[in-house]
Amino acid sequence: MKKGLFSVSYAGFWGQDALEAVGVIRKARDLGYDGVLLMAKRPHLSPVDTDEADIGRIGEALASTGVELIGLAGYTDYLLTAPAEVPIDEMQELYVEACARICARLGGSVVRVFTGYDYGDLSRAAQEARVARAVESCARRAAEHGILLSVQNHHDFAVDTKEFALFLGSLAADNVRAGYDAWSPHLRGEDLYTGARAMAPKMFMTICADYLTFPRYRYEAGLVNYRRVAPDSVKATKMGAGEIDYDAFFRGLDDGGFDSGAWAVYEMCSPVVGGGAMENLDLHARAFVDWIDGRS
Repeated sequence: MKKGLFSVSYAGFWGQDALEAVGVIRKARDLGYDGVLLMAKRPHLSPVDTDEADIGRIGEALASTGVELIGLAGYTDYLLTAPAEVPIDEMQELYVEACARICARLGGSVVRVFTGYDYGDLSRAAQEARVARAVESCARRAAEHGILLSVQNHHDFAVDTKEFALFLGSLAADNVRAGYDAWSPHLRGEDLYTGARAMAPKMFMTICADYLTFPRYRYEAGLVNYRRVAPDSVKATKMGAGEIDYDAFFRGLDDGGFDSGAWAVYEMCSPVVGGGAMENLDLHARAFVDWIDGRS
C-alpha cells in the first residue's frame, strides 16, 4: 500500500499555515510519502490559473523529488442548483475534463469527484438520474485522457455504503472507482470492516483522517440545565489517536482485496488538535506515515 499526502492539508484553510503546490510536493518527500494528491482549486492547482509554466514547475518538482502524482482532487456538486438557463452541469463537466487533461500531463492517474448535496428540490429518483448522468459524462471526458474517476463517499447523495455501492454499480463507465473513506461511515455509525471489505475491489485509493468528536450543549437558564445539541463537533487528530477504528477498516480492505499498489492518502481537512502551525501539521502528517509503516 502506497502512502499519499493530500495537498488540502497545507492549503491554509481553517486558519492553518499554508504551502503552494511545489512546497507540498517537497514536504511529501521530506515526510516520507510516496505521492501527492493535489487539490484542483486555489491555492494549489486550479485549472483556471494553471498555465504551461505552472505545469513545468510542478512536473520538475515531482521529477526531482521522486514523488508520484496520484492525481487531482476535484470539487464537484452534481446537484448544485442554478437557474435553468445556466449550464451548471456542462461547466462541471468542463472542469473535470480540464483536471483530467492536466492530471495526464503530470503523470497522474485519477481525478476525485463528489456526488451532490441534497437541496430538497428534487426527488431521490431525480437526484440519482442527474448524478449518474453527470458522473458518466465526466468519466467519458476523463477516459479520453486515460484517467480514472474516484467518487468519494462525502456528499449527501449515496453517502450510505449500501446505496453508494448500488449507485456505482449502475454506472455505464469502466473508469469509475469508489473513493471509499472510513471517516464518513464512522460518523454515521456504519460498520467499518463490513463496508471496507465490500468496497475494496472497487477502489483505487482511500483518503484517511482520524477524528475526535465533542458533544455540544446549550444552556437552558429556566431549567438550570443543559440541552444536548446535535450533531457533535469534530476535530482532526493524529492517526491512531482518534475514535475511528482504522484497524478494522484496513483489515476489511485487506480481506476484500485492496490492491497492494493502491493508495492510502492522508488529509487534514478540518481544524486540527494542537492548532494550525506548520510544526503541528508536520507532526500529524508524519504520524500517518509511521502508522501505515507500522502495519507492514
